[in-house]
Amino acid sequence: MSETLKRLAEIIESRKLVNGGDPEKSYVARLFSKGDDAILKKIGEEATETVMAAKDARVDGDKSHVLYECADLWFHSLIMLAQFDLTPQDVLNELARREGLSGIEEKANRKLVAREADEKPGPKE
Repeated sequence: MSETLKRLAEIIESRKLVNGGDPEKSYVARLFSKGDDAILKKIGEEATETVMAAKDARVDGDKSHVLYECADLWFHSLIMLAQFDLTPQDVLNELARREGLSGIEEKANRKLVAREADEKPGPKE
């Protein structure tokens, strides 16, 4: 994993309230104190800003805003991962697991697993 991602994940982890993060002194700790919904809302905002920057870059050729917004999106995604006790390495492991798989086949397999889970008979009442 990138040393930058590793260091950033460690800093974010240290900002959790259970690890002594102070919402009065840290933006990340403040997000953690507001809970899942605040973190997810921020990711939605950053995703939208990333899309809009990419659309603008398609017209004006200025990719700098895409880079800036994507960095914000990644940063807030790292906060979300930490909120759910996941790490960037977990994401990299999942990507490695998928390597060489057809995206179409991967998606079809996930649907099949979900369908099979829905079809399993539940406990008798």
